Amino acid sequence: MRHRKAGKSLSRSVSHRRALRRNMASSLIENGTIRTTEVKAKELRRFVEKLITIAKKGTLAARRRVIRELQDRAMAERDEDGQIVFDKHGLAALQEQTVVQKLFDDVAPRYADRDGGYTRIIRVADRRIGDAGKQVILMLVEEEGETGGDRRKPGRRRKKAERRYAMASAAKSSAATVPADASDAEDKSPAAAEETDDAAAEQVEGDETSE
Repeated sequence: MRHRKAGKSLSRSVSHRRALRRNMASSLIENGTIRTTEVKAKELRRFVEKLITIAKKGTLAARRRVIRELQDRAMAERDEDGQIVFDKHGLAALQEQTVVQKLFDDVAPRYADRDGGYTRIIRVADRRIGDAGKQVILMLVEEEGETGGDRRKPGRRRKKAERRYAMASAAKSSAATVPADASDAEDKSPAAAEETDDAAAEQVEGDETSE
């Protein structure tokens, strides 16, 4: 029985499991997304979200707690394609910012107004080669727009409303661009046309009497 034993053992010893969790958490903070198995992602999510909650305090005690759990390591410099940049000696170029510094300076302030739910698990169809294990993508939730808003796909009613709104806007813009003369010619009523004919007839009669 597993009384008072939370989490999965992942078929590893305690030290191996801690090292695995620490390395995967550092990679997630550094890159923003990682690809792993579903069981590992669920275990890692609990660990990373607790670290982010602690880092949101921004105090020296919080930094020491994160360093104790996560340790600290340098981050490699990467190019636009995400590839590691090497120097002339064949060694990886390192950034000035470490993993813990990025967690406190960039990641934690991003979720200042969010209470939990800093990560997202996306299941993929590809299976791991060898044992066909289920794979997922674990990623940090993107920022203010995504964290605070409704991320559901628009429904049928919303799509129809958007189409109606677009059509109404297009109609207003086209009406505003119609020339004034053309609009006056089109808007003439039958009564106005009769008045115009009567005035023309009176003018003709006046011309005949003057002759």
